[in-house]
Amino acid sequence: MRGPIIKSFLLLSLFALPILYPAHAQEWKPVEWGALSPAYSGATFVNDKEVCRACHEETIRKYEETMHGKALKFVSPSQGECESCHGPRSKHVEAPSDELALKNLKPAQQSSVCLQCHEGGARFGWKAGAHRTNDVSCISCHFVMENKSERALLAKVSVPQTCFQCHGQVRAEINKTSHHPVREGLVDCASCHNPHGSTSGLLVKNTLNETCYTCHAEKRGPFLWEHAPVRESCANCHLPHGSNNRNLLTSKETFLCLSCHSYGGHVNLPRYNRVSSPYGAGCVNCHFNVHGSNHPSGAKQTR
Repeated sequence: MRGPIIKSFLLLSLFALPILYPAHAQEWKPVEWGALSPAYSGATFVNDKEVCRACHEETIRKYEETMHGKALKFVSPSQGECESCHGPRSKHVEAPSDELALKNLKPAQQSSVCLQCHEGGARFGWKAGAHRTNDVSCISCHFVMENKSERALLAKVSVPQTCFQCHGQVRAEINKTSHHPVREGLVDCASCHNPHGSTSGLLVKNTLNETCYTCHAEKRGPFLWEHAPVRESCANCHLPHGSNNRNLLTSKETFLCLSCHSYGGHVNLPRYNRVSSPYGAGCVNCHFNVHGSNHPSGAKQTR
């Protein structure tokens, strides 16, 4: 019996209580009702979901199967439920209108409703994040009224499909011959990106390399012989989403190496030996450990 009791307590702690009684407000109502009801001056709380059900029966039935709906089953109807997000609705009951539906509000107003409870943790960087500053709101990616996805109340069936609503170019890159296994379902956009904002370009780690090392730990080093472009950024040689060159390379292997290691490349870098034609041979046939090496051959990074 202890399991269900603990589960109930956690659901109340994580979802119901912050909605019903914000400590900083010292009363039962979210902080920014003005964002929800600019035209409903003087509206009061109905405090009864059954009143809403009279018109919105199918919507409420689907909502009750979501994580929000299940959490609020643990509280009485008089404690809000619908009005926790939609604001005091007595005027709406008297004269129904969708003028103040969330979808019709400005992006900042839409998000302010969600951020009354969801502004900590992974969403800490939201206010300065790229999505918010480009007028993307919470409901651009999330749909809370029914389960369209298996997790996170996403607007589409999966994380990639949700992201592809705006990021069509990334969808095209994922379909190239060499790609991260997003199509195969082994990773998704959230494996590398924090959509709620961060100090590192929406990445889940502080730097691009640290993000890549989450999966590619063998490339981290440290190595006795480092390869400077690798230490600087994985993106010097790789495209993160997809490429028509193998191993997500920015260009064909030999041409990529010779962009630095040629007599027309950078000064003070090793040049290629005068084999019959360096363009006809793969550099990694000999220089296999391009990410760094502990091999006795030294900085040549051979096998």
